Amino acid sequence: MVDKRSGADLLVANLERQGVSHVFGIPGAKVDAVFEALRNSPIELVVCRHEQNAAFIAQGMGRLTGKAGVCLVTSGPGCGNLVTGFATATSEGAPVVGFGGAVPRKDLLKLAHQSLDTVSLFKPVTRFSAQVDTPDTIGEVVANAFRAAESGRRGAAFVSLPQDVTFGPAEGDPVTPVSPPQPGRAAREAIDEAVTLIRKAENPVLMLGMMASRPRAAAAIRRLIGAIALPVVSTFQANGVVPRQNLASFGGRVGLFHNQPADRLLDAADLVISVGFNPIEYDPVLWNAGRDRTIVHIDTVLADFDASYAPTVEVFGDIAASLDEIGQALYGIAVTPNPLIGAVRAELEAMRAEGASKTGMPVHPLRIVKELEALMSDDIVMALDMGSFHIWIARYLYAFVPEQFLISNGQQTLGVALPWAIAACLARPDKTVLSVSGDGGFHFSSQELETAVRLNCNLTHLIWTDGGYNMVEFQEEMKYGHSAGVAFGPIDTVKFAEAHGATGFRITDPGEIGPTLKKALDIPGPVLIDIPVDYRDNLSLGQAMHKGVVI
Repeated sequence: MVDKRSGADLLVANLERQGVSHVFGIPGAKVDAVFEALRNSPIELVVCRHEQNAAFIAQGMGRLTGKAGVCLVTSGPGCGNLVTGFATATSEGAPVVGFGGAVPRKDLLKLAHQSLDTVSLFKPVTRFSAQVDTPDTIGEVVANAFRAAESGRRGAAFVSLPQDVTFGPAEGDPVTPVSPPQPGRAAREAIDEAVTLIRKAENPVLMLGMMASRPRAAAAIRRLIGAIALPVVSTFQANGVVPRQNLASFGGRVGLFHNQPADRLLDAADLVISVGFNPIEYDPVLWNAGRDRTIVHIDTVLADFDASYAPTVEVFGDIAASLDEIGQALYGIAVTPNPLIGAVRAELEAMRAEGASKTGMPVHPLRIVKELEALMSDDIVMALDMGSFHIWIARYLYAFVPEQFLISNGQQTLGVALPWAIAACLARPDKTVLSVSGDGGFHFSSQELETAVRLNCNLTHLIWTDGGYNMVEFQEEMKYGHSAGVAFGPIDTVKFAEAHGATGFRITDPGEIGPTLKKALDIPGPVLIDIPVDYRDNLSLGQAMHKGVVI
């Protein structure tokens, strides 16, 4: 029998005070006291089908709300299954706090059943990893975990809960709620130096990274480019920051391969102003290796210096405040139009327009992009898995709402789309939720379709089907002239959907895509749409890379 005021009770009290709305997890003997405590809590407990997916759903909640999502798993393999999700969260800047069971404290150094040094296991993939050593310190550890997850670039935090800590009596009051520290204005000297460099530059380019998509930062960027016609490029993570009215200044998105129209703007730039950029989004060795150009780094964290990314000045502080001050200092100056922007825009639009002419089966990726864009509105949230489709969408599908695409670009993790779509349904129930995966990535997390059905999630999930791990396939073909180990067998998507209580459709003609999408959006509950895809043009995705760079 669990004590009336146990460590588990104190843990849940701290989560309630922190404003946690959902906990995603899978039970086990080492954490069942916490599951018991959640029975009488207003927090909604969502039982998942795999711990990795619990981590994905929690980080999706974190991305969409700005507040750390929470997952709860048992000891040993339960914790081990969180690692990929936590590496993804930290790479993508998604706040998540995970709680994992552990053997009783007396057995921590023994070869006991499911004993595992999880604190050490999680340190490389988190911003905070600690064990609760006594029931009375639960609140302190929980508070520090949330502060770490929600601060700076944000990421994952892990808390190990020995079984006897959750069962034992606990004294003290909750330490939560806590909020992440807010950075102040950047140093005046750094702002002045940045303004001077921008005034002197002949071909400045604004490069937006993942932290540029935060609400306050995105609003400040919009104010800046609305007043000063700076050419803009963005990483995949910064999708939606540039508004429709400034599309003429937008060169497109960059990442993975150095071969996009927007890369021409970067190549010609004598000054790159990076805002919220993390090198994991687009390796500087691809776009800046050997270049003698000036870089202004604007971020809430210091730059990750390397041979290809060594900023001349770092504007280190609150991004929005820094950009507003820079904008005020530059207001009214005449920025010479970049001579390349017209050609870059024309090239990008020509690539996008090509999709309208694509017919036949299987369907060309650009035709699917065209059909998706016809549906896109500010009320849609789209969750993207990893695969060849991810590149086509990230490059050529416009978005005008910050973080309208949830996208994995740091770890390029397979299986994130469906769990993130579930998170979107819970975090933003007023939005229309679309998600996209390949047939390979989808079945990394397809068991959570049952979870989506159980939660009555209104989501439409597109599966681009080609019968293999195509993103690997075309990269192997570029390296070796052939591929190996990428093919797998078919699964009937319609029957798979029906077996889980969902609805399934199969596309047999490109003309069916638009009407089927519209029909799916009106159907309650999850809907799967299987689209056979023609990836014959995928080699073009990786062409014209920097010499000597192996992907």
